[in-house]
Amino acid sequence: MRRWRPRTAGRLWAVSRSCSFSPGGGSAGPVGPVGPVGPSAGAQPPPPPPRGLSRRPALLLFPGQGSQAVGMGMAGSTLALPRVRDMFAAARQLLGYDLLDVCERGPPQMLLHTRHCQPAVFITSLAAVEALNARHPWVIEQCVGAAGFSVGEFAALVFAGAMDFTEALYVVKVRAEAMQEASDSTPSGMLSVVGRAETRYNYACLEAREHCKSLGIEEPVCEVANYLFPNGRVIAGHLQALEFLQQNSRRFHLVRAKLLPVSGAFHTRLMAPAAPALRQALQDISVEKPLIPIYSNVDGKKYMHGPHIRRLLVKQLVSPVKWEQTMHAMYERQQGTDFPDTFEVGPGKQLGTMLRQCNMKAWRQYRHLDMEPTDQSEEE
Repeated sequence: MRRWRPRTAGRLWAVSRSCSFSPGGGSAGPVGPVGPVGPSAGAQPPPPPPRGLSRRPALLLFPGQGSQAVGMGMAGSTLALPRVRDMFAAARQLLGYDLLDVCERGPPQMLLHTRHCQPAVFITSLAAVEALNARHPWVIEQCVGAAGFSVGEFAALVFAGAMDFTEALYVVKVRAEAMQEASDSTPSGMLSVVGRAETRYNYACLEAREHCKSLGIEEPVCEVANYLFPNGRVIAGHLQALEFLQQNSRRFHLVRAKLLPVSGAFHTRLMAPAAPALRQALQDISVEKPLIPIYSNVDGKKYMHGPHIRRLLVKQLVSPVKWEQTMHAMYERQQGTDFPDTFEVGPGKQLGTMLRQCNMKAWRQYRHLDMEPTDQSEEE
């Protein structure tokens, strides 16, 4: 089964020719052949980079759950790409429902459900890569690294050749269903907060847990689940704890405290019941060393090999996403070295907003799929 690989060090990036998968190996029947990425014989050479872009090395950022919206950037030109149609056909076969229809028409409440949202973000992100490759293949050829936020890691690993597309979709399906089940067992959620230099996030979480205990909740959970940018965090746990933080935001020096459109306390110990299913699903598929560096959410370091990837993807369920640390690792370079072009591939522009907060110089080379130059004077 051929893998979707970036063209790095002379290797051709190509999507799997078999778009079907049954756990434990074997195929449920191919949806259709998918050829290698790149111009066909006799095709015109690719256009030069648009104004403001060069053929510098590139980095790709893959968004996670919370970036979803009805429509999800499914432009007609993207849906016209044969590989994008094949991916959605494979999803319909494996998931048992029309994911494209959910992405295009919703309803919005359906996309809030983890079991639907995660496969949707996964596939629309890879569809965005296909659109980017069709418009500017040099970006794919020059890609030297990638990172994904939470479920976005699976799209990044498929792009880097570490996982087969359809096998990864199977794992995302299992992961999403297990996380949905864990979420349904406990009223929980996630709170996006922005603090000040004096904000003590751990103290705020401790006070929220004590509040939950006063309500009779045993072993309450309230902890930092995402490190987004300086003074930007996501706190996750029992809903009563998050409501307490919202009501007492001034006391804890929180400038903003907003509930996220997700259905559970992801990346906390409330997700522990989902770990066995994910661990088994990852054992059912082939996982290889990525062809380009992919940075882990768990520690901000590069994935090394298959067993390392499996272990950290399971650990990621119950560990905070260290996105700020990952951005520092990805953009570390010698003084005087140009920053790479950065492309966010998938729904929303949240990762670009976070990059701006983490590293303004790197953000100046940021583009979303629309490829329009970033307005440097834009205010958040």
